[in-house]
Order: sequence, then C-alpha cells, then structure tokens
Amino acid sequence: TWGKRITKQAIKVLHPQDEVGVLVYGSTGEQWLFELTPAREYASLATKINGAVIGDMPSFASTMSMGLAGLKKSDASAKHMIVISDGDPQPPTPKLLADFKSSQITISTISIFPHGGREVQIMQQIASATGGRYYFPDDPSLLPSIFIKESNTLKRTMIQNETVQPEVGFPSPILKGLDGLPQLHGYVLTTAKPRAETILQTPPKIDKTGEGEIDPLLVLYKRGLGTTAAFTSDLSTNWGKDWVSWERYRAFVQQLVTRISRVHRKGQLRLWSYAEGGRGTVVVEDFHPDATPLNLVAVVAGPHDRAPESLVLKQVGPTRYQASFPLWGKGRYQVRATGEGDGRKETTHGGLIVSYSPEYLKFNSDPLLLQEIVDRTGGQMLDPTTKPEQIYNRRKPKSSSRQVFDWFLVGLACLVPLDVAIRRVQIDPQAILAWFRPARAASTETMGALLQRKQAVESRLDAHRGDPVSAAAPEHLASVRVPATASRTPIQQTSSGPPVDEAVDADRLSTTERLLAMKRRRRDTDDDAD
Repeated sequence: TWGKRITKQAIKVLHPQDEVGVLVYGSTGEQWLFELTPAREYASLATKINGAVIGDMPSFASTMSMGLAGLKKSDASAKHMIVISDGDPQPPTPKLLADFKSSQITISTISIFPHGGREVQIMQQIASATGGRYYFPDDPSLLPSIFIKESNTLKRTMIQNETVQPEVGFPSPILKGLDGLPQLHGYVLTTAKPRAETILQTPPKIDKTGEGEIDPLLVLYKRGLGTTAAFTSDLSTNWGKDWVSWERYRAFVQQLVTRISRVHRKGQLRLWSYAEGGRGTVVVEDFHPDATPLNLVAVVAGPHDRAPESLVLKQVGPTRYQASFPLWGKGRYQVRATGEGDGRKETTHGGLIVSYSPEYLKFNSDPLLLQEIVDRTGGQMLDPTTKPEQIYNRRKPKSSSRQVFDWFLVGLACLVPLDVAIRRVQIDPQAILAWFRPARAASTETMGALLQRKQAVESRLDAHRGDPVSAAAPEHLASVRVPATASRTPIQQTSSGPPVDEAVDADRLSTTERLLAMKRRRRDTDDDAD
C-alpha cells in the first residue's frame, strides 16, 4: 500500500514529458508493471499501479538488470532508479553496479523495516556505488516526501551534454550578416515564455510518440521598456568552443549586446510628468532650434494590467505641449511620447510613481457629491458657521420596540402553579381574618378569684388569732382548702431544731406558711405530752 501510494505521488510531480517506469516482483517473477512511459499519461499509469500484486523479491540482480536495459534504451538526459525494499533480497553483483555507474545511472535506496544491520549495509552500498542517496526513515509516513524529493531531483537535472546544430527560429537583427552558425556541444533544457522570441533553437527531436521536441537556445523577452536575452549554452571553451574560434563570434556578441542594451539617442524633446489632484500630467518641451509645431501623441501604461491609454498633447506655449489623464491606481506609470512634423520624428520616455491611492491627492471639496448624499439619505446641508449645539440639540427622540414574548412566557410559568393552588387548596376566610385582628390581653379572672379567697382566709385567721388553740383546731384548719395554684415553699424540718422564731412578722408570712407553722407547733406539743 505504501509503495503504491508514494509511486503515484512521485509521478504527479514529474514533468509531463518525463518518462517513468515501474518494476515489480509478481506471481510470474520479475516483470515490468509498465515500461518507460511519459508522465502525462498519469490516469492509465495509476490504474495499473492500483491493480498490481507485489510479492517478495528473492534477488535484486534480475530486477535491476531489467531496469538497466530499459534505461539504456531511453534518450533522456538524466536517468535515475529508486529501490524500495527491506534489504532482504540477494544483493546485486559489483559488475552490475559498475554498469549502472558507467551508464551514468544513479540509484537511490530506501530501507523499509529492515531485518538487521546486514540488510541496511546492502542498501547503503548500492546507493554509494552508483552515486545515489540512501534513506532510512523512522516513520513510514515520510516515504511520500522522500519519493517526491527524488522526483524533483530528476526535474532539476536538465543538462544536455550533446552536440546540436543551432537553427534560426525567429528573424532578428542579432543574426544580421551571420551565416553558417557553428555547433554547440551542450545546453540547458528550458522552455520559452508565451510572448518570447526564440531566435535560435535545436533541431526537432522525434520521440516514441512521433512528436518532435524543440528546445530553445537563444530567446529574447521584452518587459516594459527593457529587453532581456537568455542563451542556454555558453560562450566558453566548454560547450561553445566552436563559437569562440568562429570568425563572426565578435560580431554576434556585439549585435546581441546592442539589441538588449538601452540606446542613448540625441533628441530635442524632453518629457516630465507628475501627479496632482487624482490626475497625471504629461509635459513635453521641444528644444529644437527651429521650434516648428509638432503633432505629439503619448501612450501611458499603468498598474493593474490595464490597457495603455493614448493622449494627444496640446500646445500650451511656443515650445511646450501638455496633456492630462486620470490615475487608476497606485503604482508606476510609464509614458512614451512621439512627435512628428516638418520631416522630424522623435520619441522620448518618462514616467511617474503614485505611492498611494489617487483619492488622497484630491484636496478640493466636491459639493455635488455632498448634495447627492443629502438627497439620497434625506438629510440637509449644514452651514459651516452653525454652532455644534445647534446641530446636535435638534436630534429627534428615538423610540424602539422590544419584544415582550419572553417576559410573557416567564409570567405564564409563574401563573400556572398559582392557578392550580387556588383550585385545589381550601382557604378559611375566618382564619385569615384572625391573623389580622389585634391580640387580646391575658385573662386575669383566675388571679382575681385567688386574691379574693386569700383575703377571706386572712380575715378569718385574724378573727381567731387571739383565741387559744383547741384540740379541734387541727381538724378545723384541715378543712380549709388551699388553692392548687398557691405556691408551696419547702421548709427544712429538723427533729431537734429550735422552734420557729416568734418574732417573725406574721403579716409577711403567706397563708400556707402560717398553716405549716401551726402544724409544727401542734406536733411539738403532742410530743411533749407523751
């Protein structure tokens, strides 16, 4: 799975004209999954890769020999082989590796899950013997990037060490008077840009598909007001040794440099340009001694790949011509002015740079635009002399609506339980009214009855206080009932204690205490009689 995925990724990054082939060990032994095929046929190649059945290869020798034979048949400038294995197959013979090196075919090896140090050593020896690179990734996910790196290495190997006879592709003053161009013994592969002029090129090469490939040798390209040239060979004793010894070599170099160099011509026209208020101005001054009128036309090329704009310059003075144009963006503007008249024709160049948006160059107000804004928005035009408080105090009060649906839901959620409680719970109105009635004072009827009873007893005791105590006194006293609510004070009783002090004020004693005192005296009297 890893091998299939990384092989397809590597084919994607190859140039469409590059050739790629895959060798596998299948059910019938070593075989080509597909022989060297242009990488542009990726769709069909990917189908074959997905359907491949890969087995365990017993030896490197047979597979590498098949790959060597296939690469020798190819006329590619750079040839490379990549071996992905665990290093378990039998290693190739030194003679086979020497054949790879003599054929200038490099081999890069990638170890995947090797069994030991011996297998790793075999993979390293194969790579070092042929001038390739050895990879031992710790993570299998790095395999696609390694394979792509090897593919990019092939793309960068574009040196053609072969002898070619240059052919003229596009007529140019560079080749004026040059016949019988010498051969070149090498060049670098490249492709010409769409609008470039291919002056010299290689003869067509017929590939396996019957299509002829033509490589550029000398190309001219114009950019703005300048011209560049690319010569894919060299002018030294290496690839261009026949050119260096050629008698027309000096003329070729001189005409080439003249063609791409800036030519300084003496003229009587001077041009300058500048930006002001969102517009560019072109001024041309004629310093010719005769100062005859000219018809001046200027072409302005600006940024954003916009089509050049033509201007007709009007005469604003005896020798001065002027025109203006709207700026359409920031960047560089190039101006080329041509003047004709009275048998003269001169050209001059100039330009200007706008480093920021043209709208910042407008320093004047635009009342029409302001009035349009007022009309569309329903506002009004203010007087600059109006005071700020007169402007902001005239604001109309604003009203805004707010949805109450959320609050309605909250209120409904509170009312539903209350409605259920009113329907299910029985409420006694009298009990509720009793909560709001004033509290009554505690009843004193019982206490008043006790006080009346006490006074009655005290009156009776006072009536009998001076009489001697008879034998029937205890029974009479016992018949007197003491209210249950009367307080009882326990009196400590001793058998041998002295009698109660007679000096105690009888009025200060309660009824119960007096009764108890009388009872004790009665008991003491009985004890003395015994």
